[in-house]
Amino acid sequence: MSDVVRVGVVGAGAIAQRGVLPHLSQPDVQDRVRLAAICDPVPGRAEAAATKYGVERHFLEYTDLLSNGEVDLVTICSPIGLHYQQGLLALEAGKHIHFNKTMTTTAAEATDLIERAAARNLKIVASPGEVLRPHNQQIRELINTGAIGTLCWAVCGAAFGTYHQDEEFRKGDDILSTVDPSWYFRKPGGGPLYDMTVYALHGLTSVLGSAKRVTALSGVRISEREFRGVMVPSDADDNTLILIDFGNNLFALAYGTAAGSVSHGFSGSYFGTKGSIIGLDLNSKPFDYPGRDEANAHPEGNQIILPHVVGSHRSIMEQHVFEDIMQLVDWVRDGTPTPVTAEHARHVIEIIEAGYRAAETGQTQDLTTSF
Repeated sequence: MSDVVRVGVVGAGAIAQRGVLPHLSQPDVQDRVRLAAICDPVPGRAEAAATKYGVERHFLEYTDLLSNGEVDLVTICSPIGLHYQQGLLALEAGKHIHFNKTMTTTAAEATDLIERAAARNLKIVASPGEVLRPHNQQIRELINTGAIGTLCWAVCGAAFGTYHQDEEFRKGDDILSTVDPSWYFRKPGGGPLYDMTVYALHGLTSVLGSAKRVTALSGVRISEREFRGVMVPSDADDNTLILIDFGNNLFALAYGTAAGSVSHGFSGSYFGTKGSIIGLDLNSKPFDYPGRDEANAHPEGNQIILPHVVGSHRSIMEQHVFEDIMQLVDWVRDGTPTPVTAEHARHVIEIIEAGYRAAETGQTQDLTTSF
């Protein structure tokens, strides 16, 4: 393989325009990675994105990108409910894969992709790579060294609000700024757990490790959402509370809700017998971690201290998406494995999937995966 990894972008919607295309078109990465192809099922959207960002080829059909795009890897930026089938096709075509969160909607699907990739000597990186973040690494160290005594419980999560209806890529008048967000509110793959709480769960498990079992309450609180004057029926659960057992009576609450938040960002809050870590504060005072002062001085905060986020990338949105793609690029180029693993993503997916099953059945669910 050439030293330059050729990337195919699957979907030209909001995440591609925020976190993939503007980063991978920057001059400083052209010695390592190239935007070779893009596809999108909306007529004209892939072509418009290709023209704007200098992508070599554009396609309406995903299968055409795989067969004619001359790509080494794909970054899948499509609705989450499509990820498993698109991942299968990519592996069959011999392509490495970066999945934008979430990799699949079930642990069984994730296992199938992991096993197929291994059999073909192909690589998978699954966002979000919260394990890379220095503050999460430091939170783990603080807890393990007894900074807050015996850890008793934790909380993490995120709320939908109207974030997706209000994005700039939904409110314009051209093909690149009229991206329909309806899938976020529909099964399969919609709802705040797969879309937003997944960050918090990756952060939580990066700190605490694999979970053992879950129970939950879940349902649809907001049955309709408005987009450009049209009411969109919502059937994906948007109000979920999951209780997670990490073993030895250490518990956590993870939430994916229609509105409201009780934790700080995606870092979570941790409560022990001698204090607490809430967001980036240890016992109400900021704790130190590599790059903290630099992050505090920048509007994008901790996004800018990820390993590959330098120069112009610090002023482009969704730096963590670029970072995860570059983790895969490095792995493909020089064989260096990344800590952003598909096995970690699978475990988080099982927490979400088992949470929904526990809410439906009223029974606590044992988890079968780990990382």
